[in-house]
Amino acid sequence: MSSQPTEASAPLIPMPSLTPDALRVAVAQIVPSRLPELNEHLASAATSAQRTSSVGPLRAFTAHWGAVVNIERWPQRAARFHACEELAADPLADPEAARAATSEIGRILRTAAEEIGA
Repeated sequence: MSSQPTEASAPLIPMPSLTPDALRVAVAQIVPSRLPELNEHLASAATSAQRTSSVGPLRAFTAHWGAVVNIERWPQRAARFHACEELAADPLADPEAARAATSEIGRILRTAAEEIGA
């Protein structure tokens, strides 16, 4: 993992290893409402990996959920990410503000992925 984000608060949990089991435990701890989504994604990735004889779908799964965990484990980052999601999805939002929010979502996702080496 590269440098830690500079945030005033500490992470809720240490960054887990990028394995399905470790990511499942982390999601259960910090965003339990997303556990069914993780389980469905893992089942789909495993099916795709078997069907294509490729580990690509499982790598994509761990990269995606590693980034999710890396965002959610930092309370300030997660709050900003979710605020931007809400603004970007608001049909009544100022178009310029919505574009800026979408851009920030991308930046947060890229940073989270880079920090875990994905």
